[in-house]
Amino acid sequence: MCNIETEKGIKKEKNMKSTIHTIYTACICLLSCMAMASCGQEDTANMETEQNNVMQFRIAHPSQQQAAPVSRATETNFETNDRIGLFVCEENEPLQVGGNYVNNASLTYNGTEWTPTRPIYWNDGSYDVYAYYPYHSPILSTDEMEFRVAADQSTAGTANAVGGYEASDFLWASAKKQTAGNDAVALKFKHCMSKLTVRLIKGEDYEGDELPQDAEVFIHNTVPNATIDLAAGIATKTLYGTEATLKAKAAGNNRYTAIVVPQRITNRRPLVEVVMRGVSYLMESTFVFKPGMHHLISLTITKNPEQVKIEIGGEIENWETTEE
Repeated sequence: MCNIETEKGIKKEKNMKSTIHTIYTACICLLSCMAMASCGQEDTANMETEQNNVMQFRIAHPSQQQAAPVSRATETNFETNDRIGLFVCEENEPLQVGGNYVNNASLTYNGTEWTPTRPIYWNDGSYDVYAYYPYHSPILSTDEMEFRVAADQSTAGTANAVGGYEASDFLWASAKKQTAGNDAVALKFKHCMSKLTVRLIKGEDYEGDELPQDAEVFIHNTVPNATIDLAAGIATKTLYGTEATLKAKAAGNNRYTAIVVPQRITNRRPLVEVVMRGVSYLMESTFVFKPGMHHLISLTITKNPEQVKIEIGGEIENWETTEE
């Protein structure tokens, strides 16, 4: 009798222990699930916070800010693999070569958006943002950054490098008092150099049905070197710079175009030369190349190279518009 009661007690004790173990296990599982859910929510919150703290940029080429239609694909927008340089400073702090919040970061265009080499995160406070194109490294000065337009701007771009004309078109943008938020930093670029378009017109006594499409156009006696103030977006001709000759890029419809450093040519001298079928047509003139302006010159080609008719047109702020 005692043995039977003892066995019943042992079984009862085992059942209680089993029940307690089951309840304990269930509690552990419940706590684990709650912890995992909490961690998942925390990770999601952290990811959302991190995403909101990443600097985003809305970048506009100068052509995208004009109402008039554009004429050439290379001037309508940035192209895939184009790179811009980016500086970020605390508000009202001077832009320096180093010591800024962001120092000359490279952003690359993939055809849809601009991506930095590594993410740039917001910090507390307000910031001033500066950007420029094309990208250069290293930069030794931010108030006198050295820049040179290409001597041969007729060279075409490759998969790894932009053409001579595009590499000469220095662009600049800034955005002040920027803070963390959902809005992307809007950077609206402007042209810092001067653009010259030479239009060739067939004269009445010109021998031939049409003007040849393989003419060469040269811009003489301009200084190709400049210094750029990256905080203000101002290009200045290098003092005592050596004058050189630039070869213009064919733009179609008997037009040739070149990027020129802003400068004033005060003495009358050879400025534009057109070489066509072995014959040289020369234009001498004074000229003022203004920053951000598109200058137009029309040359009427006649039988006698000494009697070229010259017409200097107006100044157009919209580079991408070409008058017919």
